[in-house]
Amino acid sequence: MLFNTVEFFIFLVLVYGLYRVLDWRSQNRMLLVASYLFYGWWDIRFLFLIVISTVVDFCTGLLIGHGRIDLQARRLASAYGILAAFIFTTLQWRVVTWQNGSLQVDWSTFFGEPLGWSVLGGTIALTLLANFGYRFVLKMPEARRRTLGLTLSMVTNLVILGFFKYFNFFIDSAEGLFQTLGANVEFLDLGIILPVGISFYTFQTMSYTIDIYRGKLEPTPRFLDFALFVTYFPQLVAGPIERANHLLPKLLGPRRLSFGGTAHGLHLILVGLFKKVAIADGVAVTVNQVYGSSGQITFTDVAVGTLIFALQIYGDFSGYSDIARGVSSLLGIRLMNNFNVPYLSQSPQEFWRRWHISLSTWLRDYLYIPLGGSRLSPVRTYVNLMTTMVLGGLWHGAAWNFVLWGFYQGVLLCGHRFWSRLVNPPRRPPRWRQVLNTVVCMVAVLYGWLLFRAESWDQVVGFTGTLLTFSGGSFGADIPRLSALVGIPVLLVLDWFAYHGSDEYYYHRLPRPLQGAGYALMLFAILLGMSNETADFIYFAF
Repeated sequence: MLFNTVEFFIFLVLVYGLYRVLDWRSQNRMLLVASYLFYGWWDIRFLFLIVISTVVDFCTGLLIGHGRIDLQARRLASAYGILAAFIFTTLQWRVVTWQNGSLQVDWSTFFGEPLGWSVLGGTIALTLLANFGYRFVLKMPEARRRTLGLTLSMVTNLVILGFFKYFNFFIDSAEGLFQTLGANVEFLDLGIILPVGISFYTFQTMSYTIDIYRGKLEPTPRFLDFALFVTYFPQLVAGPIERANHLLPKLLGPRRLSFGGTAHGLHLILVGLFKKVAIADGVAVTVNQVYGSSGQITFTDVAVGTLIFALQIYGDFSGYSDIARGVSSLLGIRLMNNFNVPYLSQSPQEFWRRWHISLSTWLRDYLYIPLGGSRLSPVRTYVNLMTTMVLGGLWHGAAWNFVLWGFYQGVLLCGHRFWSRLVNPPRRPPRWRQVLNTVVCMVAVLYGWLLFRAESWDQVVGFTGTLLTFSGGSFGADIPRLSALVGIPVLLVLDWFAYHGSDEYYYHRLPRPLQGAGYALMLFAILLGMSNETADFIYFAF
């Protein structure tokens, strides 16, 4: 279900209406059902993967934190997993269908497919095995139980993520390698579909068990509350990647719905729709023409097309985050800010403090610092930075251009760190130096977006060569849609105010006439953008 569709707003009105009349415990149950409906609207079969992560991380969290899992929790988690497997298999093999206005049930396709009944039977067998093995786990020393719990959580989540996101990538890469060596080898093609949001909710659940293991968090004893933490629909499919110590306390107690929270939520929803519908969708055709071109390409095409893509991905991703935070604010639950005017950064380090903040802080806390961070030698620090950013690039997508993009971001961070240690720049440079730093940083970021958007290695080489010629030339693609031409100046003004504001509530402190003019222009741009072709959010592919 896309945020920028009529279906979602009908869904939101119904959820919000029920939310207003229920007590907080009933609110949680309703939100859990709504979250499953929200995700299942795309493909209900892949709810099975979310349930697996939920069951495993709930149980391992209790094992790590309390050393035991009480009987009621084990029964509920077991039943939840088996029920999810049953629903998945019956839908996958079309046991239940709707035909000619009536419900049809046919078990022949299920029992005729070994994979069908083996998935359900395997789930039941693993559940029984886990419950049987639990008594032996209790006899282990505490340290071994904690390590076992964390290992089970990490392995389960990473195996699921690796299989569904990276299996095709590694198979295609292996086939390409063998072809380069002169061998025509074809591996098994499973036709795996990438589940929406799997990278986001996997990182979110992994941080839960890691924080419990580190002693920073107490495990939640209620399974359904933890299930809501994993599936909370505003941020389920594209973040922000929330930490349990930030989101769980808001789910485990009554929420206060205030006029200020509602007003700020509506403001964020409007801004997010403006960024997505007016700007991101308004420039999509132009970007696609530049990067989808198979003919002659000019310096102007590459430079302007990449600049426009920078606006597209910013409008698309920060727009999603704004809508997610706005919807959550309507429910009295505040999510973390995921973007903070990244294109006005003065260094690569500052850019990553402002861009996709929930991911960059996750990589810092759960990968970079455990590797040693900057506590070791300079060489080891650079290795840690490169490792973190390459893996961060691979997190974004199963393709070599994302690995290259991550490598490039690591080079930028290492280069900036080396230069800063070499020249020791002042903490507050003069204004002209700040402007120069911003321009240089933006140019570096833009080339990174070229690597990110490129559709092949040949395109990376060709576009890079074109940029190095500085040959000019005319712009061959269509200009952005009218909604983007109206919206881009408004976005620049909004970001300027946000950059100089003391906090994210800066807009509400502007003079009322200025607020009204801004809202009117955003609404006008959205109305213009409604004629644009509705596109999926870019980060849904990650």
